[in-house]
Amino acid sequence: MGSDAARLLDAADFAAQKHREQRRKDPEGTPFINHPLAVARILACEAGVTDIELLQAALLHDTVEDTDTTFSELEARFGGAVTGLVREVTDDKELPRAERKRLQVERAPDRSPRARLLMLADKLHNLRDITRCPPAGTGAPGPLFPGRYGSTGAAVPRQVREHRGRCGRGCSAACRDREAPSTAGGGVGRTDRDRSRAR
Repeated sequence: MGSDAARLLDAADFAAQKHREQRRKDPEGTPFINHPLAVARILACEAGVTDIELLQAALLHDTVEDTDTTFSELEARFGGAVTGLVREVTDDKELPRAERKRLQVERAPDRSPRARLLMLADKLHNLRDITRCPPAGTGAPGPLFPGRYGSTGAAVPRQVREHRGRCGRGCSAACRDREAPSTAGGGVGRTDRDRSRAR
């Protein structure tokens, strides 16, 4: 597919079709597609990401985990790089929920820089959404990280920051060159590729 805009719209259309029957767990029953759209918007508008593959992956990040989509289907339509990013952030739904969340935290520092950006944007939107409107039956939100997603939402960004600190002290130069996100300004960081494009 030709232009960047066309590639993004194709991913948005695919996600909208796959999630068309799904709703978020808030009392309003918000259409599920609002979530991947918001994650992509956080990356593009708040983090300044211009990496089209990463933005496509943001739109598609829940398709395999929450619909009947397969990785083979994604790869045939969107290519290996986008599919690889989706694979990095997809939980194994056959595992118990608590185990899936534990593995998210444990494995976060080992994800690629682009996948970590996607994870952070995903958690950020979930936390904002829960604060705005807690899922039905969970009660009033807590002061900072409310609801049952809170501990994971806080722990994944913390693990990523800790890994970046260790990397800065002891990892190879190649790792530091690949590493990306800057948290300046309190938002999600940009990759080195995005910063070079912005110059």
